[in-house]
Amino acid sequence: MIEFHDFSFTYHGQERTALSHVSLSIGPGEMVLLTGPSGGGKTSLCRCVNGLIPHFHGGTLSGRALVGGMDITEHQPREFATSVGVVFQDPENQLVGTDVERDIAFGLENLGLPPDVMAQRVDQSLAALGITALRRNAIWGLSGGEKQKTVLAGALAMRPSILVLDEPTSELDPLSARIFMHTLSRLREELQLTVLLVEHRLERCIEYCSRVVVMDEGQVVEDGDTRSVVDRLVAKPRGIGIPPVVALAAAFRLGQIWHGPMPLSVEEA
Repeated sequence: MIEFHDFSFTYHGQERTALSHVSLSIGPGEMVLLTGPSGGGKTSLCRCVNGLIPHFHGGTLSGRALVGGMDITEHQPREFATSVGVVFQDPENQLVGTDVERDIAFGLENLGLPPDVMAQRVDQSLAALGITALRRNAIWGLSGGEKQKTVLAGALAMRPSILVLDEPTSELDPLSARIFMHTLSRLREELQLTVLLVEHRLERCIEYCSRVVVMDEGQVVEDGDTRSVVDRLVAKPRGIGIPPVVALAAAFRLGQIWHGPMPLSVEEA
C-alpha cells in the first residue's frame, strides 16, 4: 500500500537531509502511529504519500516511494487525490466553504461528479462523523472539534483508501481528542482504511494504533508493534514524551509485578 525503499530526500536550498535512507512498508488496513522529535522527518514522509514531494516541494531524491503501486516521481499529486485523504494539523488551512455541507462537497465538485452522487457522498460522510445536524452551520461558528470533523468528512467523501493525519488532535481538548480518535478508529474498521497518524501526544492515540514508527533526523529509528516499541521507549525515550500512565506504570515496575505488558490506557491500568 505504502512503500519506501532506501528513500532519501533533501529540499532545495537545504543542506540537511529531510529523509535519509528510509525503508518502510505499510499494508492495507493498518493504523500506524508516526512519532518522534520535531524536525525528525515525519511531515516530509507524509508529503511523499500524496505526491507533494517531489512535485510541490522540490528537491533531490534517491530510492523509490510507491503509494498504491504508483511511483511518486511518475505521478502527479492530482492522481493521488482520490486514493489518499489528508487532514492537516490546523483545520483552518483546509476549510474553504462557507458552511459545512459546501465545504465537504468542494473536493467532489472539483472531480466533476454528478450532483446526485455528490449529495449521496456528503450525506454519508456527515452521518459517518455524526455531524448531520451541522450540515447548514457556518464554518466560522464551529468549535475546533467540529472543524476537524468537517475536514475529515471532506476527506472521506473522496473515498480514499489511505488516510494521512498530521497531528489532528493538536487543536482539541482531551475529551474532544478522545472522541475524535474513537471515531477515527471506528471508521478505519468500517471502511477498511489504511491510516498513517502523526502525533506527539502519545497518550491521546497510542491505544488505538497497532504499530508505532519513530523517526529522528530523517531516519526510522524504531518500528514495531505498539507494546514492543513502548517498552523500548521506556528504556530509551528518544526525545518522545511517554504517556503518563505508561511512565507511572514503569516507575512502579508494574510490568515486573504482574509479568505482563505495560498498560497503554487508564482503563488497562
